[in-house]
Amino acid sequence: MFAIAYRMLGSAMEAEDIIQEAYLRCQTAGEITAPKAFLSTVVTRLCLDQLKSARSQRETYIGPWLPEPVSTPSTPFDNQSDSISLAFLVLLESLTPVERAVFLLREVFDYPYDEIAGIVDKEEAACRQLFHRAKVHVSAHRPRFQASPEEHQALLERFTQAILAGDLDGLTSLLAQDAELWSDGGGKASAAIRPVLGADHVARFMLGLLRRTPPGFRSEVREINGSAAVITWNEEGIPFAVITMETNNGLIRAFHIVRNPDKLHGFDQ
Repeated sequence: MFAIAYRMLGSAMEAEDIIQEAYLRCQTAGEITAPKAFLSTVVTRLCLDQLKSARSQRETYIGPWLPEPVSTPSTPFDNQSDSISLAFLVLLESLTPVERAVFLLREVFDYPYDEIAGIVDKEEAACRQLFHRAKVHVSAHRPRFQASPEEHQALLERFTQAILAGDLDGLTSLLAQDAELWSDGGGKASAAIRPVLGADHVARFMLGLLRRTPPGFRSEVREINGSAAVITWNEEGIPFAVITMETNNGLIRAFHIVRNPDKLHGFDQ
């Protein structure tokens, strides 16, 4: 249920709140003959309500909104790491809440259409149409040639070496020409308020970010949202940033940098 809620909301804290509410409803529901179906329905519908509220809140969010990163595999997820990446969760934001629910329940969790219809309270035929529309959209915007975990790790290590050496040319050579960088400070930490586009601009921004890193910082490579990523702390051990990357055809296609301190509580040293 947490795996559903997190993918629906992109927030571990909100997902935990949803699970707690679902548990309370389960306790007061009397005899439940199909616990999985009951909980799936409650969790999904609570998430749909939360998404409707969140969309209005994000209209006033300062700068790009990114999902809350989570450390894996310590978080209770299944083994489908590609469907918990920040890039994938960002892509899901472009779907309507109901499209997102139908797509996740079918594509990731393999629920049959009749069960999905009951969960989202729509006709089965409508759910098939919603899934098809969402599937086409997601497929059109996902990278065609994603790196293996080993290739991703090696590319991340080369990126780390280049940026620590201040090697602009070396860093640029690792990036796709149409590379993008998205940073989320939420108005509480310095971050670009618009996406940074193009290999040269992204490389220069990353090197500038290094120069603004607090003295005494340290960094570490960890598995975050299913793949290797970089987390940095200041000298007091407070998380400073989580940097994840998306690859395509042997190059870095996008960076997602979370700096909003409200989204970094799970990475205390």
